Amino acid sequence: MQQEMQRSLGLINNKKFENALNCIPQETPPIWLMRQAGRYHSHYQNLKKEHTFEELCKTPTLAAETALGPIRDFDFDVAILFSDILFPLQSLGLDLEYNPGPIFKEYLQPKHLNKKIDIDSIIDTLKFQSEALKETRKLLPDEKSLVGFVGGPWTLLSFGTGIKQEIEVKDIPHNKFYEELLYDVLIPVLHANIKMQFDSGAEIVYMFDTNAKQLDETYFLNTYVNKLHNELFKSFGNKIGYFSKNLSLNNLTNINENLSLAGYVHASPSTFITGIKNNNKGFIQGCFSSESLRKPFNDFLEDFEHYKSQLINLTVEERAGWICSLDHGVLPKTPEANVKFFINNIRSTFSK
Repeated sequence: MQQEMQRSLGLINNKKFENALNCIPQETPPIWLMRQAGRYHSHYQNLKKEHTFEELCKTPTLAAETALGPIRDFDFDVAILFSDILFPLQSLGLDLEYNPGPIFKEYLQPKHLNKKIDIDSIIDTLKFQSEALKETRKLLPDEKSLVGFVGGPWTLLSFGTGIKQEIEVKDIPHNKFYEELLYDVLIPVLHANIKMQFDSGAEIVYMFDTNAKQLDETYFLNTYVNKLHNELFKSFGNKIGYFSKNLSLNNLTNINENLSLAGYVHASPSTFITGIKNNNKGFIQGCFSSESLRKPFNDFLEDFEHYKSQLINLTVEERAGWICSLDHGVLPKTPEANVKFFINNIRSTFSK
């Protein structure tokens, strides 16, 4: 099983990351954090003084520099493409600007389904991601891995139609517009976007689907996740990592094997230890609280020691597949000292 997984994954530059992807027991986990290149980091803040967010994303040399900053300053094992999940919506014709967060001048409507979707033209507008990946890989140390990412189709739909994050959306099967948008437009666009990122040097591509938490459990598990599996995950043979705040995902058994995933980000600290013990293929990523990481040092340290103590009690075999990370992205105003302590202490604690 492990040899089969390794063949499908291709070249993985970072050895610890490769071991996690193949669920091979190891003392020290790989570490990388969502939004590790972000507003908490002085390197990013300095770049933002001279460039807009879109300039950082769409200028390949700047995107590479933004992605490399946290590798230099914190020694993460993995760099991630610096971009944004919403750019495919811009490619579909929505007027999108950042001030500082995303603002749409209009939302996706049935009229957007009436015109033929030209996938090649849409992907051509996203070529800056391809160039950014190539530039990042060129400058990245050989022993560091590089991953790409896209947004999940429901998360893109929720942003693109203006659905507020806290709303639970019901009766999706009776909403023809939503279903056509999800399965006839967004999934094909994302499939092409993922392929482009793999062709440009991404070792793994993550799908960040935070807003799928809006879907009720029955629809999420029985329809939506099955569609993702059959139309996206299986196409790329254990090379997609999935993240969602829909915690019903954790009710599935053998998630990675059954969904043809490279692994998934476990979004619930309270059940992470159970999840990691039950994992027998691919990676499971997490799951320190991003809110805890942002706390004053002594409060952060108390939470961190509790998190660490649960993992220390696991054997190396039980921890196989673990990628050390957060339950979401690094929050603004997170002290850099906390991030450095987190990384260094994990490595010193979980080593021979």
